[in-house]
Amino acid sequence: MRILLVEDDEGLGTAVRDQIVADRHLADWVRDLADARACTETTDYDLILLDLMLPDGRGLDFLRDLRGRGAATPVIVLTAMDRISDRIEGLNAGADDYLVKPFDLWELSARIGAVARRYIGNPNPVIHFGPFRVDLAMRQITGPDGPVDLSRHEWIVFETLMRNADRLVSRPEIENQIYSFDEGVESNTVEVYVSRLRRKLGRDRIQNQRGLGYRILK
Repeated sequence: MRILLVEDDEGLGTAVRDQIVADRHLADWVRDLADARACTETTDYDLILLDLMLPDGRGLDFLRDLRGRGAATPVIVLTAMDRISDRIEGLNAGADDYLVKPFDLWELSARIGAVARRYIGNPNPVIHFGPFRVDLAMRQITGPDGPVDLSRHEWIVFETLMRNADRLVSRPEIENQIYSFDEGVESNTVEVYVSRLRRKLGRDRIQNQRGLGYRILK
């Protein structure tokens, strides 16, 4: 998934970003609401991690504005505000989950996975893909011959195709998932990762319609 992290604390932001990347997601990290608004206006995110107290305003105002614009992007609030009334306000503003600081990074990983599964309509962390067993929570694939090892970027491409299995996914859409703002786009990156996935999962598992995109066959 491509995740937007809105957090002004340098230490916590670094730890959360590193955890997101270790979980094979893509992270764009901003430190104020102005940059968060700019990001959501130009990029489609799969999830937003949102601090509530930021240098230029309240995260809840940003969240209400996001929902007011009709955006359905899931949002997990990360905050030190731990009163029940604060949680109720956050959930009523449109948050999907609420995590109080300090929190365990592995719990954050689990909550990210749970929210993501709800939004793709499959709360079960284990799905089947042809002869393969896919554990979305652990990000593991097991085939007839044992575990299938995917790199971080290979997993991102695989997950992007799986979440959109009912349609063709264009090359720019996949690139948007692979690259964060501080990474350069290489011209043949998508083709390279799709080729690797075909070698590991079977050549016929991923179809390509030239000029239109890719589709994974379950």
